[in-house]
Amino acid sequence: MTDIAQPLVSAIIPARNEEFLIARVVESVAAQPEIGEVIVVNDQSTDRTGEILAELAERVPKLKVLATGELPAGWIGKNHAISVGAAAAHGDWLLFTDADTYHLRGSTRRAIADAIEHAAAVVSYSPEQEMDSFWERALIPFVFCRLAARFSYPRVNDPAKADAAANGQFILVSRDAYEAVGGHTAVANEILEDVALARRIKQAGYRIFFAAPQGVVRTRMYRSFGSMWQGWTKNLYPLVGGTMGSVLLELVEAFPIFEILVLAALWIEFLRHLHGAMWALPLLLLTILIGRHLQYAAALHRNRYPLSSVQYYVPAASVYTAALLSSCWKNTHSAVVWKGRAYPARSSPSLR
Repeated sequence: MTDIAQPLVSAIIPARNEEFLIARVVESVAAQPEIGEVIVVNDQSTDRTGEILAELAERVPKLKVLATGELPAGWIGKNHAISVGAAAAHGDWLLFTDADTYHLRGSTRRAIADAIEHAAAVVSYSPEQEMDSFWERALIPFVFCRLAARFSYPRVNDPAKADAAANGQFILVSRDAYEAVGGHTAVANEILEDVALARRIKQAGYRIFFAAPQGVVRTRMYRSFGSMWQGWTKNLYPLVGGTMGSVLLELVEAFPIFEILVLAALWIEFLRHLHGAMWALPLLLLTILIGRHLQYAAALHRNRYPLSSVQYYVPAASVYTAALLSSCWKNTHSAVVWKGRAYPARSSPSLR
């Protein structure tokens, strides 16, 4: 490989109540030689995040700590914190990453190399998942297999396709492209700011390179079932398309509820005419579940998750379905709550 010019990269990390995570991400990002400054924006944390950042600043020369003021009207908290960090950054490239990530050695160099190789203004990686609890092992692979079915890496990376996506846990973007589309100000009120920003950048004619490489960046997104539920009920509705039609389609594809209902109706009708066929429905249900397990095993293999995760199909599909329905309700009728802030529903459900 030819030698790679190393432009100054500014890493920007929004942080709100991240006392258990902030040191790990700061140290892993600061260890990347291509990163000239690490800007952490303390977004009104009420835990020890501020104290930990002050301690880190004494021994991490690259670290700059900023603080947000009152959240302006019309902004999502994370988006505002990132915009504050971006405004203070000096890099030719901006690396947006989250407090729950861990950047392995060479991750930034890899991203710059991918940007050069693919002539991309945005390089985004979907991190490897760290999963310790039962519900993490059950739900995380299921969710990401579903998302992989919706956000195809080849289509996102094809400049001829309209598909656009990015993962906010790792987005390297050129300053020129970022400023050309208005930065995070242009997506101030978007729950899925990463996907919204990627769409604006691709629509402006820039290329995106989106991938899920191994050995680059890791994350443990949620450390309890409660935080996992809150996170996915915030994101699933917009992730699947943000319409009632897209939700219904996702339900059909993700969980065999409609197949079961149709078979149950047929079975009831069948029993009206032929007695003694009580065994038929359980056999048909078992056939459906076996087929769904095989489909899920294939999806796990494609997305490089262990095949042992197939054992969690029933609880994963059930909780995913419940979370998707809850997300639909919160985003259209109630409010999305995240990091102690409530964002009112912005839209009524549509069948588009």
